[in-house]
Amino acid sequence: MAQTPGQAAVQVFEVKVPAQPVATALNELSRQTGVQVFAAGDVVAGVGSQPVSGRLTVAQALETMLAGTALRATRTENGGYAVRRAADVPASSSSTLPTVTVLAEGEAETASGPLKGYVAKRNAVGTKTDTPIIETPQSISVVTSDFIEATGALRLKDALAYTPGINVSPWGADSRFDWTIIRGFDAQTPGYYLDGLQLRNNNGWAVWQTENYGTERIEVLRGPSSVLYGQTGPGGMINVVSKRPTEEPLRELQVQLGDNSRRQVAGDFSGPLDEQGKVLYRITGLVRDAKLDASGLPNDRTYIAPSLTWKPSSDTSLTLLSHYLRIRDGSSYGSFPEVGTLLPNPNGKFSPKTYVGEPGFDHFNQDQWMVGYMLDHRVNDTWTLRQNVRYGSIKVDYRQVYNASNFVTVNPDVPSDPANFRTLSRFPFGSKESARLFTIDNQAQAKFKLGDWQHTFLFGVDYQRSRNYQRTYNAGTVSNIDGYNPVYTNDVVPLDPWFDAKTSLEQTGFYLQDQIKWGNWVATLGGRYDTATARLNNYLDGSTTRITDHKFTSRAGLVYLHPSGWAPYISYSESFSPTVTIDPETSKPLKPETGRQYEAGVRYQPLDGKSKYSAAIFDLRRQNYITYNSTYQPKQTGEILVRGLELEAAFQPVKNMNVIAAYTYTPKAVVTASSTASEIGKQMQAVSRNQLSVWTDYRFDSGIKVGLGARFMGSNHGYQESAAAKVPSYTLIDALVGYDFQRWSLALNVRNLTNKTYISNCSSGSCRYGELRKVVATATYRF
Repeated sequence: MAQTPGQAAVQVFEVKVPAQPVATALNELSRQTGVQVFAAGDVVAGVGSQPVSGRLTVAQALETMLAGTALRATRTENGGYAVRRAADVPASSSSTLPTVTVLAEGEAETASGPLKGYVAKRNAVGTKTDTPIIETPQSISVVTSDFIEATGALRLKDALAYTPGINVSPWGADSRFDWTIIRGFDAQTPGYYLDGLQLRNNNGWAVWQTENYGTERIEVLRGPSSVLYGQTGPGGMINVVSKRPTEEPLRELQVQLGDNSRRQVAGDFSGPLDEQGKVLYRITGLVRDAKLDASGLPNDRTYIAPSLTWKPSSDTSLTLLSHYLRIRDGSSYGSFPEVGTLLPNPNGKFSPKTYVGEPGFDHFNQDQWMVGYMLDHRVNDTWTLRQNVRYGSIKVDYRQVYNASNFVTVNPDVPSDPANFRTLSRFPFGSKESARLFTIDNQAQAKFKLGDWQHTFLFGVDYQRSRNYQRTYNAGTVSNIDGYNPVYTNDVVPLDPWFDAKTSLEQTGFYLQDQIKWGNWVATLGGRYDTATARLNNYLDGSTTRITDHKFTSRAGLVYLHPSGWAPYISYSESFSPTVTIDPETSKPLKPETGRQYEAGVRYQPLDGKSKYSAAIFDLRRQNYITYNSTYQPKQTGEILVRGLELEAAFQPVKNMNVIAAYTYTPKAVVTASSTASEIGKQMQAVSRNQLSVWTDYRFDSGIKVGLGARFMGSNHGYQESAAAKVPSYTLIDALVGYDFQRWSLALNVRNLTNKTYISNCSSGSCRYGELRKVVATATYRF
């Protein structure tokens, strides 16, 4: 708060903290006010607090809470408070707390606002309420914008490379999408989330995308989450939080130069539009001109995201969010035969810089725009109403020449002739798609107390409607090509499409959730009922298919908040995803696929607020998934079991140094039931047993900053264990060198520092290389 010298400004909060251990009471006070309160565990151990209730300043609340104890609270330089024994309070501090200036709510951490550093303590993805992560009974990771910037993450998947449980390169180098695998399951389908609303895709190539420069943070909720979000996959969900208008003026210009002719200009501007600060604006945007590594085809992007916040009162806030994204890309997605990548080839290994498509044919063009709002109204001390709405449009024109996994035999008389292992047959692929998506989420939240139990009750109704048109072909003629010395012919002739249809989907969900706190315990209970209707209009045969599904899902979790900062938890959660597949025996749609997970874990969050640690074990099953028998008839007899351990840590071993570490151990990720007997006991996705990542950076007082990261992915047997040999493990190194001075920030980021050539996955005779080295220099000026 702004104030004149000698004049104190006071922020009053509605505080309700029952009598309980002091450590737990201080955590609750911080949660309700957004003001950090620090205390050593041995200082507050075994000490009880007095109840606090009413409209109070933080100072008044602390004085009441600590009355009758030997503890006193004093103001710290960062605007928080430190609780010490009375004998340890500096002589200059009065035992009676003076009137002080405390942090305004907008300056404290929220689940969606700006955050300094790498350690987030609050989230909304796990409960749809602004809740401390330590109180959420399910695995959650938050990637902050500071970490995205430090690691030089250019795409969403790059930003998640140091997050446990996620494979960010399941299908090799791919400039089209941010494809990821969470806990052994595809996270891209049915879609990522933006500001809590789903970006649903139709299992096609019109996949909604986000921009890292317009991202405030990325939230990852691992495990099923249908109770709050409806149709989702069993592995988890990824929610991107957009940058929003700020109360403090923000002006930033940025220039990037990099390899592959990368040139990018970006800007971020925000602040109040009126003297009272009731109307805030933000405009974030960029323009990029670049080339793809192997083909030299375009890798261009234009992005602009205007937003506006109106706060007519302290109880009401309306934020308008919008963006436009234009992508003109040549597509880096491709593969080579196993012989020459995973297995020896008499001609040597294929180079990952070899392009075997057709430059005059290949392109991936996407245009998308979205507009929506987030309305938040505090009715009284108990009730808060929220409504999130978004409408979007996307168009994709994608075509590419792929090579088959087999070689063209040019000398049948001598099978071992090296000439038989270099010429690749190819085929054209193309898809034109357009989609519209409307989503709305209405929420009513009530905070109240019954006896010693505090409740945060959430009731919601969400609805989404999507229309997707898709016309896709994957056949035609095109000349063969030499994989070691390619010559491009541009003689592509596509055949008629195999898919030409419009898909419509409507879903309505009703959900309830109660977060209950008593003493040191926090319980989360939830349930949801969904109705979904899908309609497929097939323009090839004129048929129409209509499918309606109903599903109830549930969730339960329990957390124990120990005064020392430890928080063990257990939880159960479910997911579901409808299918459009028809049962040939009944001529009726098959049941929705389902997921269910048991998880147990522990978090440790020291009171210094600069570090956090977590560990989780889980048993996750995908059930009712569709398999095909020997006569290719669909049967809903499939089940996939994934069990694993995830460890995550973020801490500062010394001043100015950050360490982020993650380890994933997945000893089991197998098909346990299938109508195809040969699938049982094998993996579906390519899941490595071990995965490890560590990032550390240090900032010198002179302004120089350095960082180094390592990402290890263990070996596996490829998709559906179809690789002819074990896919080797690999380790990638990332690095940062930078300098901050005055209003400037300079950084040189290198991902895959050693330019390591590695195979990310193999399937059905083909293998895909991962990303090669990327070098980007960034200059940012803030004024």
